[in-house]
Amino acid sequence: MTQTAPRHRPRWWTELPLIAVVYAAYSAGRLLARGDVNTAVDHGLGILRAEKALFLDLETPLNRLFTDVPAIGVPADFAYASLHYLVTPAILVWLFRRRPAGYRAARTWLMLSTLLGLVGFTLMPTCPPRLLDASHGFVDTMAQYSSYGWWGAEASAPRGLGGMTNQYAAMPSLHVGWALWCGVMLWRHGRTPLMKTLAVAYPLITVIVVMGTANHYFLDAVAGAAVMGVGALAARPAMRLVDRLRTRFSPASSTSEPSIVSAGCETSAGERIPGQRTSSAGADDTTAAAAR
Repeated sequence: MTQTAPRHRPRWWTELPLIAVVYAAYSAGRLLARGDVNTAVDHGLGILRAEKALFLDLETPLNRLFTDVPAIGVPADFAYASLHYLVTPAILVWLFRRRPAGYRAARTWLMLSTLLGLVGFTLMPTCPPRLLDASHGFVDTMAQYSSYGWWGAEASAPRGLGGMTNQYAAMPSLHVGWALWCGVMLWRHGRTPLMKTLAVAYPLITVIVVMGTANHYFLDAVAGAAVMGVGALAARPAMRLVDRLRTRFSPASSTSEPSIVSAGCETSAGERIPGQRTSSAGADDTTAAAAR
């Protein structure tokens, strides 16, 4: 079965407002989904207990390493505070310009997964390891190394803007989810060994960074990957639904007239196209041919 080209090629003047609206809704909803602090702490402690029971509390040794070795902790804080907001948009632009055939599906996947993450923040506000009581052994590396960067002691936001972020939106980790999306896009559409290497390295490094900086638990990272999986499954049906709605409500669909003969078709011998003149021209041509 041949693959048909997309009927509607995305236009930048429609894509930018769409992405801006979705991101604004996500940011506003993330702030509104703060939840109760005590509930968020209980959720965080519950995750930590479950990980310890399953020997999955990888954030504990990683956070100690990042805390004790500034040469690791400082670059990790820079990566956490910046790459999430730089790499993902860069890959979106790259897909739009260089891989337009795969852009729409990729954009839809990312948006749906992001909105699903917002549902997770609302239903399960979670205190990250760095905000737990010090007796649990975690150190907020963003606060420890805040003098090295632009972020403050409250969160990865710029100094003075920490209050504008929801510090209890830890489950699922969209840092990990977005990084996984970037990795899949680089692997699927990249054509060089460097692209393939980055496709594997970037998500793995992101998982290590979010745990080492005590911003997420290991199960937050697992949940981030799961959200992206659900978004990937829902992307195609969502696009088909949009296409059906566009076809139904598009003005062009109600005014266009069906063609009588499809492109590339030929009439058989003796077949007359409706409306064709039945003049004597055909007979004259036959007579002239016989005379030759």
